[in-house]
Amino acid sequence: MRACAFSIFLAAIALIGASCSRDNAASNAGGVGTSGVGGAAAIGGSAGIAGSSTGGAAGVAGVGAGGISASGIGAGALGGMITPGGTGGGGTGGVGGEGGADAGIDSGVDAGSEVTCDLPATFQWKSSGVLVSPKSNGPHQLVSVKDPTIVFYQGEYQIYATTANTAGSWSMVHFSFADFDEAADAPHYYMDATPGFSGYHCAPNIFYFEPDGLWYLIQQAQPPQYSTSDDPTDPSSWTQPKYFYPNGNHLPAGAPSLPIDYWVICDEDTCHLFFTGDNGRLYRAETAIAEFPDGFGDIDTVLMEGQFELFEGSAHYKVKGRDQYLTLVEAIGGGGRFYRSWTASSLRGPWTPLADSEHSPFAGASNVTYEAGVSDWTDDVSHGELIRDGVDQTMTIDACDLRFLYQGRDPSSGGEYSQLPYRLGLLTLEK
Repeated sequence: MRACAFSIFLAAIALIGASCSRDNAASNAGGVGTSGVGGAAAIGGSAGIAGSSTGGAAGVAGVGAGGISASGIGAGALGGMITPGGTGGGGTGGVGGEGGADAGIDSGVDAGSEVTCDLPATFQWKSSGVLVSPKSNGPHQLVSVKDPTIVFYQGEYQIYATTANTAGSWSMVHFSFADFDEAADAPHYYMDATPGFSGYHCAPNIFYFEPDGLWYLIQQAQPPQYSTSDDPTDPSSWTQPKYFYPNGNHLPAGAPSLPIDYWVICDEDTCHLFFTGDNGRLYRAETAIAEFPDGFGDIDTVLMEGQFELFEGSAHYKVKGRDQYLTLVEAIGGGGRFYRSWTASSLRGPWTPLADSEHSPFAGASNVTYEAGVSDWTDDVSHGELIRDGVDQTMTIDACDLRFLYQGRDPSSGGEYSQLPYRLGLLTLEK
């Protein structure tokens, strides 16, 4: 959200802030068998169990009247590794159904009849209490943890986030846990211990780029940078950050004076770099997927409204099972920060408003209540991410299971933006 960058600029907008960022399996059904002699069509069975953390889920034989259909073979790939699932037996009364294959890391794409959901027209969320607070030590006297990026990989949630210290400097942190009940106790690794990450790096965005078999950590430095790794569970493994644009600090014409909160998402042939600027604009650049991470070109303005109506912290997703994309942008209203939303059939737009007002937002104070026993701890639903259905560059979400990891703060807190006591909580969409 905020570019977290320059003290003069930060002082000027201290009342409105900007996140450092600103400132800065699923189950696999078996195949559907065709009718056997004297028997009804076999129906796909339940999910199999992934062969390993790098494999997709194995399909299990479908069962139906008249016989048992042959299962599919789940196969997931990571860097050329294939982990097969089990194969079911042939049917005795029905003809074997067609199996599906899984591709991905800790997530599969169902080849059978999988249940998917439309995005709702309106949203109502239930919030946890504070799940993650900053952890200080000698050289890291921290006041906030914010701007989280999250994937579920190898049985744990891997989270990278921004931190701010008492001197107003921005950096990043990594932590992981298997269940959100364990989040508060997870050890924190300070990213400035990784070569190349000292100094100003914040507002991370993580994904696995399948075409080259590497993980990418996008970050704000102030211009957009990226690092790569073959193991996101090891925060010391990231390469030294590199600029997306060859001229480093100078983005092409059309960029705002304070570009922030970078997000990469790819479709079948193109990777798109979205970002904001605390100025009522949403921006986008693109490159061919075969050229990524190189080749980003001119910058286009995607959306344009008032400064606080399109402020910062944009996020962009593919909706599972639909020819639809979802865009979220953080806004500032009279009751705090909230998220607006738009949908489109292409990442190039045009974008149609979905839930885009403070009264009826994607997520904000007006449509968030709290879990039993949890007090109302924030008026802000600020810079966050939906938990994705997979980990790859398509940024796919499952509209049947929407959860949003976000930053909030004590409503009575105030002062200069970098000193606001942001913490992390989790929204779960009410069904």
